[in-house]
Amino acid sequence: MLVSPLRLVRTIMTSVTEETTAPVLAAAAAAAGLTQKRVPIPPRGVDYRGKIVLAPMVRSGELPSRLLALHYGADLVWGPETIDRAMIGTTRRVNPRNHCIEWTRVPTNNVKKELFDESVIYRIDPVREAGRHIFQIGTSDPARAVECAKLVAADVSGIDVNAGCPKPFSTHAGMGAALLRTPEKLVSILEALVAEIKPAFDIGISVKIRLLETPAETEALVRRLCATGITGLTIHCRTTPMRPRERAIRGQLRMIADVCHEFGVACLVNGDVENRDHALELMAEYGTDGAMIATCAEKNGSCFRAKADGGLATWEEAVAKYVRFAMEVENKFHNTKFMLTQMVPGKSPKYRELTPCKSYGKIIEVLGLTGDEELVEMARRTDELMKLVTLDGSSSSSSGNDKSKVEAAGDDKKKHDLTNNVAQQENLKRKREDGDEETEKQQPPPSMRISVSEAGEAATTAAATSVPEQQSSQPVAAAVAAL
Repeated sequence: MLVSPLRLVRTIMTSVTEETTAPVLAAAAAAAGLTQKRVPIPPRGVDYRGKIVLAPMVRSGELPSRLLALHYGADLVWGPETIDRAMIGTTRRVNPRNHCIEWTRVPTNNVKKELFDESVIYRIDPVREAGRHIFQIGTSDPARAVECAKLVAADVSGIDVNAGCPKPFSTHAGMGAALLRTPEKLVSILEALVAEIKPAFDIGISVKIRLLETPAETEALVRRLCATGITGLTIHCRTTPMRPRERAIRGQLRMIADVCHEFGVACLVNGDVENRDHALELMAEYGTDGAMIATCAEKNGSCFRAKADGGLATWEEAVAKYVRFAMEVENKFHNTKFMLTQMVPGKSPKYRELTPCKSYGKIIEVLGLTGDEELVEMARRTDELMKLVTLDGSSSSSSGNDKSKVEAAGDDKKKHDLTNNVAQQENLKRKREDGDEETEKQQPPPSMRISVSEAGEAATTAAATSVPEQQSSQPVAAAVAAL
């Protein structure tokens, strides 16, 4: 019985592991008599082919989440969308305690100045993320995109342009999915990055987009983008108006992959990809070169582990590893709490117990991890470093006189109340945006409502605070990201 070349490729694809995916793809194509054009991958860049990767997610894509994904087998990790204006003007430093590379700036908001000496805008682990980290820019201007990329290009393995985020904090300034309505601008941004960043830093440039209204429009856009010299394109199989609760549309996926292959560009599928095994099935069915996981990775990073290797870990295991990573890299406490609300099932008693936690030490206690003495000591040191409230409710800072301790305790409470309330508001806001009917009915009580001016400007737009027309439009989500 004759077997079609395409079916041969698909059959082999469904039986490979992450270590053999790329070479098996090449072997299968060769055996089937197929040849595929490939754009050259720069020396320090990475080939997206055969890769199952972590999606760029605001709040959920910070360093500890990326380390968790890598721990469980993610091939590459995208950092959260970072606005060009936020990065421009930052100072690069190496954290002497954990050797992470951080880009920081002095807070511009008076409330934040009172609580923080500086804000960490972006953070990477140069050892554990080496060769596997992709930096995603939120931009609407070629010159700013290049200026921003130059700040991080020497420390990452690729630069990706966000042209798919539909949220107002991105689209209001012509970024994200708004670029799909201005293809000339998007093309000019990619061309500028390819011309100035790719040869200077030996890394590739890629882009992430959404579906347009018709297949013809999508195809025309993909052709224009692939012609810019990019090495990879990720397609989120939803249109801009679609919400995450609406199922992904894959009718155009085969066509998009074929167009990318005409130019030798790697094509990744995104949208309702559940785990590694599911990703390989989609790659085989639609001919894409890789897959990107978002929501499922947010809930449990072990989705990157193949079923043959153990599959999905319990939430308890994943959470314990996440908390350790968070303390190792000195993750912002409010972000750690936010991620725990995504990872711990809402029906678990632990979910409610985590809500009032004010320190890593208390989180360790609630999660039942106090039997690990090393973890307990790590929590104590992290709480002291971050001046978080200890288990007995007092300030963890031991320096200074009684007056300074009282002031520090007041600052700690103010800091916690601010970050905790903003995080809760943002969590509800996000669920409402995603179409959660129950949260549509929920509103935070008046005592928890905090204006953006109280919470501080976003890290993602901090550098833009000198532009009057942008100051009034920063959402609460931005305030959360900045603290």
